[in-house]
Amino acid sequence: MPQGRTRRTARATAICALAVTGVAVLGGCGGDDPDAGTNGVGKLPAEQIQTKTRAAADGAAAVRLAGTVVTSGRTYQLDMRLKEDGGSGSVTAQGATFQLLRVGQQLYLKADSDFWSHASGSDSGGGADSTAGKLNGKYVKVPQADPAYKKFSGFTDKSVLLDGLLTLHGSLATDGHHDQSGTPTIRITGDNGSGGTLDVSLRGTPYPLRLVRAGGAGALSFSDWGKDFTVTEPDQGDTVDYGKQLPTS
Repeated sequence: MPQGRTRRTARATAICALAVTGVAVLGGCGGDDPDAGTNGVGKLPAEQIQTKTRAAADGAAAVRLAGTVVTSGRTYQLDMRLKEDGGSGSVTAQGATFQLLRVGQQLYLKADSDFWSHASGSDSGGGADSTAGKLNGKYVKVPQADPAYKKFSGFTDKSVLLDGLLTLHGSLATDGHHDQSGTPTIRITGDNGSGGTLDVSLRGTPYPLRLVRAGGAGALSFSDWGKDFTVTEPDQGDTVDYGKQLPTS
């Protein structure tokens, strides 16, 4: 073998060795195999990829998700951190942003006076303004019997939220190799994309990284899989217990 070819072969072998050890992830190793140096799920049928990514998501201690969810004709912008015993983050809907915090079964909602003025009926006079002022910037306990609990607690529940989101509709298929923020992925689709698409990490554990829901029902990115965080009860001075029902319009 010519000496130049020997050097090129040795160099390519060294580069591929670095890729496998995680020092670099480069194409061209193993005969242009896009799955070389990956976790291997890109070689599996779409149904098996979905099974593995759901198991990975269910087994993770925590996750952060950000993006939009459309439900009941309303669009919610979410930025949430979730774990089994609670969650926290922000939700924006109809131009209003509020914070959600769940510790165990107790849900708290924190918002400004404009939010509470709208909730309690700003046209009802000084009483509504007074209520809004008292609740401004406070963690308001949401009673479990209040409609707001059912409406918003799911946004803080890892199991409930992922069960509802990580489902593609229709016949599953793979749709090539892609990239999400520098991480190589394999994309699976439902009904050629009309049933949603899901990008699954090809690096390490096959976590879901990007979801586009069917029917224009939103898109979400997932990160910080397995990175634990703490949810704690807010200080008593920052908490308001409004009773059995929150103010409504």
